[in-house]
Amino acid sequence: MSNSISLQPTIPAERINSVDTIRGISLFGILLMNIVGMGLYKAYFDPTNSGGSTGWDLRVWWTNSMFFEGTMRGMFSMLFGAGIVLFMSKKADAGSSVSVTDAFFRRLTWLLLFGVIHAYLLLWQGDILYAYALVGFIAFSFRNWKPSHLVIGAVFLCLVTTALNVKDYFEITKVEATATAAQARTTDEKQWTKEEKKAVGQWEEEVANKKGTKEGFETQMAAMNKGYGSIVMHKAPLIQFMETFIMYRYFFWDVFAMMLLGMAFFKNGILKAAKSTRYYVLMVIGGYAVGLTTNYFETKYILDHQFSILSFYTTDLTHELGRVPTTIGHIGVIMLFIKSGTLKFLQRSLAAVGQMAFTNYITHSIVCNFIFLGYGFAMWGKLHRHQLYYIVFSVWAFQLIVSPIWLRYFRFGPLEWAWRSLTYWQRQPMRRRREEPADIQTTARAIPTVDTGLVE
Repeated sequence: MSNSISLQPTIPAERINSVDTIRGISLFGILLMNIVGMGLYKAYFDPTNSGGSTGWDLRVWWTNSMFFEGTMRGMFSMLFGAGIVLFMSKKADAGSSVSVTDAFFRRLTWLLLFGVIHAYLLLWQGDILYAYALVGFIAFSFRNWKPSHLVIGAVFLCLVTTALNVKDYFEITKVEATATAAQARTTDEKQWTKEEKKAVGQWEEEVANKKGTKEGFETQMAAMNKGYGSIVMHKAPLIQFMETFIMYRYFFWDVFAMMLLGMAFFKNGILKAAKSTRYYVLMVIGGYAVGLTTNYFETKYILDHQFSILSFYTTDLTHELGRVPTTIGHIGVIMLFIKSGTLKFLQRSLAAVGQMAFTNYITHSIVCNFIFLGYGFAMWGKLHRHQLYYIVFSVWAFQLIVSPIWLRYFRFGPLEWAWRSLTYWQRQPMRRRREEPADIQTTARAIPTVDTGLVE
């Protein structure tokens, strides 16, 4: 490749290891949530659809709803926002033909392509890389805002999400009420008004979509048990829907808000473990007091209403009030863990996982595809909800062991290396030099100056 750019990737001694550690933890948390969508039928939110909703299956759903839904993705998005600020802090050498801005947009363009490949060819419809690239193009323009302004922007975007949820809530409750009243009055469709017929059709479609059907499960099971090419074609329409409607109705506002919050938290030192212990304790207390209280009442409401469709729409009204403060509480806990200096071996391993987040994230999809789909062990739809976590914990253990070993001999993970080489448009050295330090620092005292971003 041409040496048209003199920018260089971050060296190990310059990494901000608190950021790597949060990244590693949030990456594991994302698998904790994604595994349900990978292995079960319409069960991500509603455990009554597939995988079980009693005993340990119910406990797993309750735990995820209380502590992890939206928060792991939230932390991951915050780190990507911080990564924008970090990357743009680099400076090109005088005479370089490519500016830092050019390199940044090249970087996101490649990430967009990686996201498309991950979704359509590696078959994960919940891919987040595509969303990060698209939102990153826009979030870039806000990188120079003051932290207080970034927080205000994040709050505004969360309010937009809430407003959209309110709109959806009133629309679906009207549809349900109209359909129920029409069906209670008469079962003769000919006596229904045009509005009632439309409402009944919409409600039946909503029930089939949210609750699924026996026929739908059997069709999906048959499709997931076929060969690779057949599954690619089967999943393509769903992936297209996820990267169009779902992208702009849900992911855009979600990711954009948390990116801005991540920029603010990085600029004021929160994500660098630079604040006092007291500061992080107050983050935990305040975040959990609001977030977990909200999550508890949401979860209880859904349980009390036996996982009804309307109960999920109702709890969406306070979703941002629950997930954002809980995410902030999680960050406080992680920062206290880092500053404590305890379990340094675990901190080093988590930081290594975070440093190889791109490779580890894609590995999750490859491993789970082989376990669940027809060209592998064909276990899709066959496990209880709690049994999925045997897979999750095994993957965690493997990556906690392998990531630091890999980084002892190599500077980057394989995909990190490819992404960096494409971004800087020159082949990056892969093997670590003998004199180059391989150990990953974990204490708050060793805070370096420059890091290059989230999953690179």
